[in-house]
Amino acid sequence: MNLAPFAPYLSVVEIVLAVAIVALVLLQSKGSDLAGFLGGSGDKGGSRTRRGVEATMHTVTIYTAVAFFIITFLTFMAVGQAS
Repeated sequence: MNLAPFAPYLSVVEIVLAVAIVALVLLQSKGSDLAGFLGGSGDKGGSRTRRGVEATMHTVTIYTAVAFFIITFLTFMAVGQAS
C-alpha cells in the first residue's frame, strides 16, 4: 500500500491530535494548585471515582492517544515511502 501521497495530510492530522491531547490532559488537572498541575496529589492521597464530564474526558483522552499512535505510525511509513 502506497501511503506517500497521504504524508502531508497525515502530518496535519498528527499535529491536530497532538494539540488535542495536550488540551485534554491540561483540562483534567485535579488540583488547582501547582502540585496538582505538576502531577502531585491534589486530594491528599485519597482515591476518587470519575463521574460525568470527567469520565467522558478521560475516555476521549485515551481514544485520542490511541489515534495519535496509529496516525504517527502511518505517517512514519508514508514519509519513509516518499523518500
